[in-house]
Amino acid sequence: MEEVKKRWYVVRSISGKEKKVKEYLEMEISRMKLDQFVSQVLIPTEKVFQIRNGKKVSKERAYLPGYVLLEAALVGEVPHLVKSIPNVIGFLGAKKGGDPLPMRLSEVNRILGKVDELADNEEEMKIPFVIGESVKVIDGPFNNFSGVIDEINEEKKKLKVMVKIFGRKNLLELSYMQVEKEI
Repeated sequence: MEEVKKRWYVVRSISGKEKKVKEYLEMEISRMKLDQFVSQVLIPTEKVFQIRNGKKVSKERAYLPGYVLLEAALVGEVPHLVKSIPNVIGFLGAKKGGDPLPMRLSEVNRILGKVDELADNEEEMKIPFVIGESVKVIDGPFNNFSGVIDEINEEKKKLKVMVKIFGRKNLLELSYMQVEKEI
């Protein structure tokens, strides 16, 4: 059997249900033996860091919420199968209810490249703070205290923050994850 020409398509799903859509799609594709028409189902994700109970926790989050990428040849039952999956709204196309539009190769490479880049640079964070800026401590023994940034150490991702405690100014060394910008 000759190799079918596959292209990348964007499947719109209900936001937050991307993983379920991917699971259902993969399950139905293998059940109906359509593997030669669909090669991969992908959810572009990025790593985000949060502080939980004083610990830095990394979590994967959908980079394009509500969208699932699909490399497939839309022939025969494939488009119908994709649209019939629970939580799928439909394909991304030029007009509502129209034919699915394949993605340009440059777009695919950019998105896949961005996903790889996010996986490689997971620790890479831009410096979101400037000296003299007001911040609020959100973690640690000085939780809910406010202060002003006095110094920034990019390598260690630490800040020196001047905080007023019992009427006296004290210099605290805190990580980026322990403070947030004051509004």
